[in-house]
Amino acid sequence: MTDSYRTLAGRGEAAFEIQGSEFIGHAAPVPDVAAAEDFVAEIGEAYADATHNVPAYRVRADPLAEWSSDADEPSGSAGKPALNVLQGEELENVVAVVTRYYGGTNLGVGGLARSYARGVKLAVEDAGIVERRPHESFSITVAYDDSGTVRGLLESAAVEFDADYEAEVSFDVRVPVADAPELRDRIMSATSGRATIDRD
Repeated sequence: MTDSYRTLAGRGEAAFEIQGSEFIGHAAPVPDVAAAEDFVAEIGEAYADATHNVPAYRVRADPLAEWSSDADEPSGSAGKPALNVLQGEELENVVAVVTRYYGGTNLGVGGLARSYARGVKLAVEDAGIVERRPHESFSITVAYDDSGTVRGLLESAAVEFDADYEAEVSFDVRVPVADAPELRDRIMSATSGRATIDRD
């Protein structure tokens, strides 16, 4: 999974009422399934008094991990409509939970589906959509004599890095996955193989 993908810029939240029922949409970017499940649990705890907390997520994996739950709403009325919004926006590494406080009026399957989809859509709009490229991290350790060469390569490649000058010089590098192999090759070539590269 080295290609760029659409995800959220940060957390988003939005609330609205339909026939007395209050809906609160929550959405967030996540790195993996564990983080998505943590977010679902976090919202569940924060809104433990709600009638329903309906979750959905799409996480980059091989294959893509997609999951949703109706959370005791009628079958097909909540989780799938919530997930459909994430699919329609082609979002990945994203989780959403729509909280509902029941207002006394049954909305029917169609009304619920529209409301849960709207909760996700508004939370996503509040968060904002961004394009991301998967990154990986590795460290490079070199003697002082090679440190200027390596630093120059990293700066010209415009990658994120931190340098630590101790007995030797180590660079902690964060680079797009697609660009990492070529950068490592260039560093080894420029230092005639003297650099030590450790992948996290």
